[in-house]
Amino acid sequence: MKKFFQLLGFIALCVFSFYYTEKTVSVVKEFDEIMIEIKDVAKSKKIKSENALIQNDTIIPGRNGQEVDITKSYQKMRQYGKYDEKLLLMEEFQPKISINDHYDKYVVSGNSNKRQVSFLFLAEEDDELSEILEIAHEYQASFTFFIDSEWLEKNNQLLLELISAGHTVGNLSHNGDYEDADFAWIDTVIKRIGKQEISYCYTEEKNKNTLELCAINKNYTIFPSLVITNNPYKEIKENVKAGDLITLDINKQTIQELPSIIKYLESKDYEITNLQTHLSESNDSF
Repeated sequence: MKKFFQLLGFIALCVFSFYYTEKTVSVVKEFDEIMIEIKDVAKSKKIKSENALIQNDTIIPGRNGQEVDITKSYQKMRQYGKYDEKLLLMEEFQPKISINDHYDKYVVSGNSNKRQVSFLFLAEEDDELSEILEIAHEYQASFTFFIDSEWLEKNNQLLLELISAGHTVGNLSHNGDYEDADFAWIDTVIKRIGKQEISYCYTEEKNKNTLELCAINKNYTIFPSLVITNNPYKEIKENVKAGDLITLDINKQTIQELPSIIKYLESKDYEITNLQTHLSESNDSF
């Protein structure tokens, strides 16, 4: 019995010592200059999450919340022995209402706080994209190209080039009919072969069947805020606003005026980017 109590006392002593050591380390850490600086800076780095805006059957993306991961940042800086803001590790968290959970709504805009717009081009059977791509490359802009099945049959290699060049590819199915079997085929090509995680449907008229079919396949349904077929420079200059999803016709006038449109938007502090970046709620895209 004596040995039992001796053993019990030894275990209690070990537990107490471990607890005391942990408490001592915690207290010392709190008074460490590195920890003090991290906590001070963390206050200014914190960003509240912003819920996606849902109105009836439409949605506009929100914004992720962000805060400094104090423990991991401290551990990393202790290895270097000093505070360095470049070593801060951030943690993002999704808003309560996020576009990531709502494929069943029409996406009508990006978040206007980002000062971004997206150009959407609908590529059908014989549409030539080379000149548009050259302009995108020259001005370091990324666009979104919605492709139909007839275009894809003739340009399957170009699809991969579009994605690798930083553009986003959307799915037009066969002539915009999402009940057609080509919808699933294009979706598979974009996501599995093109390795684009997210894909998009497109409509200029609300259609419940389209919305449901695209939602089932986890595709966002894009409902453009501006559809322009003539006088693109004039129309954009008079109507553009932050967050716009702008459909441009693939024709000679668009190609001719596109450089001027890009220059005008850049002069107004707009960024022209693809849908994947534009609709992301990540703070990296703000």
